[in-house]
Amino acid sequence: MGSTRERPKVSLAREFEEWLRVIPGDVDATTEMVRQRIGRIARQFERVLADVADDHEMSAGDWEALSVLARSADQGGLTPGRMAAILGLTSGTVSVRLERLMAAGLIERAEGTDKRQRPVRLTAAGRDGWGAATVARTTAESRLMRDCLTGGELDQLSDLLGTLLVRLESAYGPAPRHDMTRGRKARE
Repeated sequence: MGSTRERPKVSLAREFEEWLRVIPGDVDATTEMVRQRIGRIARQFERVLADVADDHEMSAGDWEALSVLARSADQGGLTPGRMAAILGLTSGTVSVRLERLMAAGLIERAEGTDKRQRPVRLTAAGRDGWGAATVARTTAESRLMRDCLTGGELDQLSDLLGTLLVRLESAYGPAPRHDMTRGRKARE
């Protein structure tokens, strides 16, 4: 469906007026609507990722960890501590995740002095599994976007969101990396 067709009302449109009535102070309704829509779209993309990860027998957290390791392939892997810092997770959470990924044959330990300092890296199965899940995710997202926006509209949306992102990052610093869901802040 292109931009000239009538669009169905989304959940936010049904409750937005009520929301505006309860927000204290003078609120710019257009800004609030944009913020609400961006937030809901981000959460919907997290659902896409979770569904695709599940289809590939992993969790969204597994996909995050594998993504970080895929980017570190030329470094020979990452220590669990470094992964915890990048992902903004506790060392205990990362340890549990790494043990699960090792048991599934998706990662392996590289040489190192002790368990905490030994880097972990993707196995061939991990690279293949992450790659297949990532292709499925990007394909699903592209299909969803192109079902309702033309190529020109997508380009325009990308440009507008890029401008907004530059402004937000100038005020608040870099946004979390693309492989971090739930808005965690990396502890780098």
